[in-house]
Amino acid sequence: MMKRAELLQIPDELVMNKIYVIRNQKVMLDRDLAELYGVETKQLKRQVSRNIGRFPEDFMFELTKEELMNWRSQFGTSNSDKMGLRYLPFAFTEQGVAMLSSVLNSEKAISVNIQIIRIFTRIRQMLSDNTELRLGIEELKKKTDNNTKNIEVVFQYLDELLDKKENEKPRTLIGYKTPKK
Repeated sequence: MMKRAELLQIPDELVMNKIYVIRNQKVMLDRDLAELYGVETKQLKRQVSRNIGRFPEDFMFELTKEELMNWRSQFGTSNSDKMGLRYLPFAFTEQGVAMLSSVLNSEKAISVNIQIIRIFTRIRQMLSDNTELRLGIEELKKKTDNNTKNIEVVFQYLDELLDKKENEKPRTLIGYKTPKK
């Protein structure tokens, strides 16, 4: 039996690089998960097929040919990457990845699953923080836009006052007049 420290040697960046957005969902492909779990893709697919009731459409879906071609073109997969794809790959959402731990019972699969779920959670938190930051920036922009408009109005009034003053004829002074020396 492997020790827990040996099981958690997969760098987070490696896992993050295997998370894609397909159908507006963050997913991982069956072949990437199989590689991380240390099993063959066909074994992973076989286990999923045997337990298909655990994987509804929002947990897992099969890519269409168009989605696969789009994915390949976006990530520039090499010919060696393409050779292993005789069948359309399964894409697993975060919930589907969590469900895989109940289907694949090896210690490594469970350990890697925990790591993947933590990474999905971190990504979701980063997106949430990013959204809050964007909303704050938008609020500041609105305030700045309002201030800019107000400043423009003030300068417009100042320009009008200056124009009036220039067009006025000089006033005659009133009051005590002192002789010039």
